[in-house]
Amino acid sequence: MSADYTPLPLSSLVESLLFVADGPVGLDQLASALEVKTKLIEEALKELEARYESRGLKIQRSGDRIQLTTAPAAASSIERFLGLEAVAHLSRPALETLAIIAYKQPVSRPQIESLRGVNCDGVIKSLLSKGLIEEVGRVDAPGRPIIFSTTPDFLQHFGLSSVSELPPLETALPESNGNNHSDLLKT
Repeated sequence: MSADYTPLPLSSLVESLLFVADGPVGLDQLASALEVKTKLIEEALKELEARYESRGLKIQRSGDRIQLTTAPAAASSIERFLGLEAVAHLSRPALETLAIIAYKQPVSRPQIESLRGVNCDGVIKSLLSKGLIEEVGRVDAPGRPIIFSTTPDFLQHFGLSSVSELPPLETALPESNGNNHSDLLKT
């Protein structure tokens, strides 16, 4: 070790671990690897989030799992650089189903179908294949229906760091034909 060695700040160490991780990492895992308390990891993450506000990277959160991702504003440049096709647009039924899952998660297929009033098998299969939703368990009820939640890919697709950044339901669902959509997702 050279005499001019200076240890990196905690935020830089957290950034390094997130960079080499192959997916979302738990707060506890970061704290354990760096031998610090999770509160210090949270502070380091806030520092990184502030640093990335006008940069090409972003801290993405899904519960207590964290991932370093590219900024949504860079998506088209990245797709062009990697030679990828633009992300497929979602149909209106897919968006409606995805909205129900995003706001009500975890939610079962019968609950989704009850809210939409139509069969959602095809739409759910499509959202699963796109990686925007995932199966997270089963309801302890007759038939044990599967329950769904959104994925980190959903957050990235819509440029969110966490589901808490979803717009309030009143602004997310427009009023139309006298229908009160704000009642749609109430429990």
